[in-house]
Amino acid sequence: MFSRQVFGIIRAATLQPTTPFLRPTPVYLHGLDGTYATALYTAAAKMSTLDLTAKAIVNLSNIFIKDTKLTKVLSTPRLTAEDKSAIVAELSKHTGTNVVTVKNLLQTLAENNRLGHLQGVCEKFGELMSAKRGEVEMTITSAKRLDNKILSRLETAVSKSSYVGQGKKLKVTNKIDPEVIGGLIVAVGDRTIDLSVYARIAKINKVLTDRL
Repeated sequence: MFSRQVFGIIRAATLQPTTPFLRPTPVYLHGLDGTYATALYTAAAKMSTLDLTAKAIVNLSNIFIKDTKLTKVLSTPRLTAEDKSAIVAELSKHTGTNVVTVKNLLQTLAENNRLGHLQGVCEKFGELMSAKRGEVEMTITSAKRLDNKILSRLETAVSKSSYVGQGKKLKVTNKIDPEVIGGLIVAVGDRTIDLSVYARIAKINKVLTDRL
């Protein structure tokens, strides 16, 4: 099975210091999504199909952006074997490539009733590719999707700041969260700047609660 093969590669890599796969990925990820993303990255690197795999994963990620309810559908516990097979076939059509690593990933997730993790796996794989390319992730969370002009201005401003290391490239992602009341939440790497009205209200409520 695909998952056993790639997990075996990772274990072997970490146990053999002389092998070039001592550190199979540019960064270490945690959690189930991170485990699958790491396995996919390692398998793609071994097969020299990282770029094709990355392209397919981006295409899959775009599906979740267009259909925000997809993860909930994929997480339905009542999916039959026929349902899963049909879903895998349909998702494979949207990858834009014929790369075997992504096909095997989809099949493995389906076999283990984890298709609901696909969006998270795509995001984690994106983190691995960004680290490989020397990119710094900037996630802008807003109540509604921002237009390209605003995103471009934010990217220009942050890229000139101390938040981005020398020689690093900025990768911008706009996430939607209806609870962000006014303003934005900007996360650059592991730093977060909460500029939303919601955050200000939360601070005021905390002060009032503490006084009571």
